[in-house]
Amino acid sequence: MTAAAPGPAGAEQSESVVCDYAAHLSTVSARVNPAEPTAARQLCSRFGGPSGFATAALAEQLEVPRPALRFIDWLIATGRLNPGADYLLARRVQAGQLLARTHPDLHRRFLAAAGELGFAGQMPQRQWTALAYLAFIAGHGPHQFDLDRLQDAADQLLAAAGRYWAPATSHQLHAAMFGLEATLFHLGLLERLSTTKRRRRRAQSRDQKWAHLPTGLTATMHHYLDQMAISLRPATVNRYEVWLRQFAGFLASQNPPVTTVAGVTRAHIEAFKTHLTDRAAQHSDRLARGSVRDALVVLRCVFERLTEWQHPDAPARVPIFGGDIPTKDRPLPRFLDDAAAAKLLRAARTHPDPLVRVIVEVLARTGLRRSELAALTTDAIVRIGSAWWLKIPVGKLHTDRYIPLHPTVKELLDQWLGHRPAARSNLLFLEYGRPLSAQRVNEAVAAAATAAGLDHVTPHQLRHTLATQAINRGMSLEAIAALLGHTSMTMTLTYARIADRTVADEYFDVTSKVEALYDGQPATLPADAEGHKMRKLRREMHERLLGNGYCTRPPELDCRFESICESCTFFATTIEFRPTLQRQRDDAAAKHQHDRQQLFDRLLTELDNQTAS
Repeated sequence: MTAAAPGPAGAEQSESVVCDYAAHLSTVSARVNPAEPTAARQLCSRFGGPSGFATAALAEQLEVPRPALRFIDWLIATGRLNPGADYLLARRVQAGQLLARTHPDLHRRFLAAAGELGFAGQMPQRQWTALAYLAFIAGHGPHQFDLDRLQDAADQLLAAAGRYWAPATSHQLHAAMFGLEATLFHLGLLERLSTTKRRRRRAQSRDQKWAHLPTGLTATMHHYLDQMAISLRPATVNRYEVWLRQFAGFLASQNPPVTTVAGVTRAHIEAFKTHLTDRAAQHSDRLARGSVRDALVVLRCVFERLTEWQHPDAPARVPIFGGDIPTKDRPLPRFLDDAAAAKLLRAARTHPDPLVRVIVEVLARTGLRRSELAALTTDAIVRIGSAWWLKIPVGKLHTDRYIPLHPTVKELLDQWLGHRPAARSNLLFLEYGRPLSAQRVNEAVAAAATAAGLDHVTPHQLRHTLATQAINRGMSLEAIAALLGHTSMTMTLTYARIADRTVADEYFDVTSKVEALYDGQPATLPADAEGHKMRKLRREMHERLLGNGYCTRPPELDCRFESICESCTFFATTIEFRPTLQRQRDDAAAKHQHDRQQLFDRLLTELDNQTAS
């Protein structure tokens, strides 16, 4: 469309803008080309001023003659014109250059901050260009963004990039946008960082799905989720939300549809059970047994809580029974054997990426969960006494703990802190100014596994590997529970079922004796094959009678208290015990036990004196 000619007030305003533009030209050049102010007047006359140009069709905006483009750029840079994302990207306005002219100090600080965070090559300048586009789309200065307004402008920019730019160029803009938030946060221009784009899309999709469900169902279920959010972790609340939303969608699809939680009957539960077992999963034809169990457990908890709360929309009775819930599988944790673990650590130590080196070493040596690793802060390394410890923050099980630091891990962490990019965040592990994502930790472990020639390895397998190695080398279950942060010994006992060396030793000891019955040789009893009673009799022969019991110390073991009776005032001996006392004295001398040697020297001297007298 063609804009109408401006009225008297519009013409006066347009002339004022043209005069300001001419004054600007005189400041940047000693000689002003008269054609440029003339082109500016013609543009204002055609579109009715900057506001008319902003509302014109994109095709008309792009038909502006070249002499007027400099005037349009000046309008955009000074905030007098907000043409929209389509015009900026379709014309490929040099937004970064325009913003750098009006904010030279911010441009200099921005590039320095991006370099401090580890961005290299063209990425800092791409981030600055993206910031310029966002500022021009939003119609305010680059220092006036909050996260919500930044994301709104980013959505417009990325949508326009998909329409007017090639996929490769659009991908570069996506990457620049992700790094831009970190740089702005590091400069103090943003108060917080956003979640990933994928997580934002999931949240939008979730809200849209709830919006199409009956209000009675959604009101009750959201009330329950709000209550649970007070006492449960966000991840747990999200899991509840997923199954409640799927159950509500299933109820809304029934004939007739169920519009309230109180309307749920046993028949609906049985139909939903069939629906769960028949539906396909993301990577398989059937939903996993554990997922079916999880869904039914969540629903049963919801019905029970609503009944306990006497909620007006609670069903008359809980329609899910214990027998509806599948038995929980108890698979053994997956771990690496000693040879594979050694190969993984060797490959990680020679990996060129320092983040891969430190992530794999810390996970393998400490048994941290992936989320605990990402939540470590720079003050987590503490010295207690003469040893270094790592303070693990409150995490999955609502507890924090201290674990000892292996010297190798301490050295690696010191190296990491020495080269860690400066950032506003106090998190220990950062990449380009952002916290480590779960995917980044997975990729680091996978990179080391690939270099070691191993199959797929996950971060949690390293936790299982450490626990298995520890328990099969004599570490107590209590110590392992403290190391891993378990709140129940039941969790730790799982590792006692993995490759228990004691079980293996006893098994092969027994089978070597049983095989004698089948090897065709005469059945003879091995010398060491003794029964329980025989073993008890042998032990009692070596027991030493004490004042209040027996000493069951085997004769081959040394005892630091073996001369305590001889030191007692009620101890008495005679000449017939002199050979025994002499052997005890010689044993003390051989072991350099000077106090014990002096004791027996005294007893022998007293016996000699008694004999002489």
